[in-house]
This record gives sequence, structure tokens and C-alpha cells, in this order.
Amino acid sequence: MNDSPYYTPPETPEVPEAQQTPETSEPDEVSESSPQDTGAEPVPIAPFVPAPHRPGKTRIIAMMNQKGGVGKTTTAANLAAALVMEGMRVLTIDMDPQAHLSLSFGVEIDEESYSLYDLLCDDDLDAADVICEIYPGLELLPSEVNLAGVEGELAPKVITGQAQRVLKDKLKAVLSENNPDRPDFVIIDCPPSLGLLTINALTLANEVIVPMQAHFLALQGLSKLLETVQLIRNGFNDKLSVSGVILCMHDAQTILAGEVVNDLKAFLDGSRDSDVPWKDAIIYEPYVRRNIKLAESPSFGKTIFEYAPTCPGARDYENLASAVIGHSVFQ
Repeated sequence: MNDSPYYTPPETPEVPEAQQTPETSEPDEVSESSPQDTGAEPVPIAPFVPAPHRPGKTRIIAMMNQKGGVGKTTTAANLAAALVMEGMRVLTIDMDPQAHLSLSFGVEIDEESYSLYDLLCDDDLDAADVICEIYPGLELLPSEVNLAGVEGELAPKVITGQAQRVLKDKLKAVLSENNPDRPDFVIIDCPPSLGLLTINALTLANEVIVPMQAHFLALQGLSKLLETVQLIRNGFNDKLSVSGVILCMHDAQTILAGEVVNDLKAFLDGSRDSDVPWKDAIIYEPYVRRNIKLAESPSFGKTIFEYAPTCPGARDYENLASAVIGHSVFQ
């Protein structure tokens, strides 16, 4: 972590030894009475300190899962915030018409503001006019419900292939190596479906990360998702690869979770010698434990580091950011 961290957790009062209770391994929750975990008091945001060695190229990561409710948006928001803590400039893109990523950052589009819908549909609109700063180091290309109608707006451009790459074309200047404020990471929150919005995200991205739960049906759906990545790689983006899987809302105490993790590891290990986009994919560690604070923080428009910086969910995403930085399939 940087010497000047993104947040400074409040000190926890010392408890006399006689009043202490034995610790359990990897608790799912800190005490509900802990004052630093109520979310009532704002956590100060320290000045952004760029990492001394920036990545040579922007890593553009599509958070993708065609199944909803798996922790995709939660991961997009909190992983982005954790990467900023590591000194990375991060641009987040809310590709979901539900606009949950935007709401997670406390951003709501009004009649006078531009959104991703306007950017995709207006040929004269520049991305810099739509991107908003959440705080130093973290930016957002926000969404709104109108985004659901973008496929109809872009339908005339589908035959020429322009509709599938309009987002990539719009972000050329932002992602240019000549831009001194070029983001080190772009995190795209994809909708839970394969449509024009997801195709745009995968055409722009160079990596895919799959947030999922360790459930049997989620494992079955993964194969279909990977087939989709293969199709996009063959048709629109030959540089697209799968970096790995992030396990969300994980309960290590269940037998099912252990079985699914073992099956997933066996599947990925069996792909190492194959010419497929996921041949170098891993299961990122740590697994994100089930944590109520992660579910609560979006209702306050805060990341977990602003809402409850000492909870298990914050620690998991903080460590996960280091793991993501350390493993990339993008050359």
C-alpha cells in the first residue's frame, strides 16, 4: 500500500484482557457495536498519490457474468476503489441500464447531465464531457435507465460494425498514451446479458474477470460465458482474454463451496495447454467473504472503504486489488 493511504481507519479502543473473547478464524463480521463500522461517520479521503511505476498500458477489465446477483457491481465499485488506494488511476464505466454502479458511487443523472447513453448516441459528444470525478484518482462514466434503449438507437450501425465498437472509438482520446491523465485501469460493469452493450464492453476490453458465487448453477453458467468471450475474440477483439474468477459472498464453511472451488480449479488447470482465452485464468485470492457491510454501503452512495473500512469485506477487496495488479493476461 502507499505511504499515504486512501483512508485512515479510526483507532479501535483497547479492551481489557479480562473482557476479551477468543477470536475465531476469518470472522464474517466485526462486532455490530464497533463505532467505525456503522457508516454514520464519513471516513476522510486522503490525497491521491500516484504509484511510482505506472503500468505501460491501460488494463481494461470487463466485469462480466450473465447471471445477476453474483456481486458483479459490488466488485466493480470496491475493486476500483482499492486500486486507487494502490496509487492507480481508475476509470469505471457503468454499462448496465440499472445504473447500480453509478448509484454505488452516489451519482444520479439529472436532466442537465450527460450519461453513457448520450455518449453512445451523440456523434458530436466527447467522452471528457461525460466522465465525472468521484474523488481524486477515481472517475466514472455514469449510466441511466435510458441506456436500455441504446440498441434501437444504434441499430442502423450494426451492419457496418460501428455499433459494436462505438464505445472504443469514443474513448480513444481518454486512453491515448499521449494523455498524461490516462487511467491505469478501466473497470467496466457489464449488464447481466449478452447484447450490444456487453459486446461494446468486450470490444473495448483486453481482459475479462468473472465475479461469481461458489454455487453449482453458477459453475454451469461459466462455460456459456466463456463461449461468449471466445465468440467476441474471434469476431471483434482478438486481444481479449480471461484473467480469472473472483469468488463473491463466499462461505468457506459449506461443503458445496469447497466442491465448486475444486471443480473450478480443475477446469482452469485443464485449459492451460489449450488455445482458449481463459488458458491463463486463475481464481483470485482472497475470496470475498459474505459481509453485510458490502450490501449496505451502496445505499449510502459509498464504497466499502468510506462506509466500513475495517470490516472483512474491506480487507478482502484491499488484498484482492494487490492480487489483480499482480496477475494480468494482457500483454
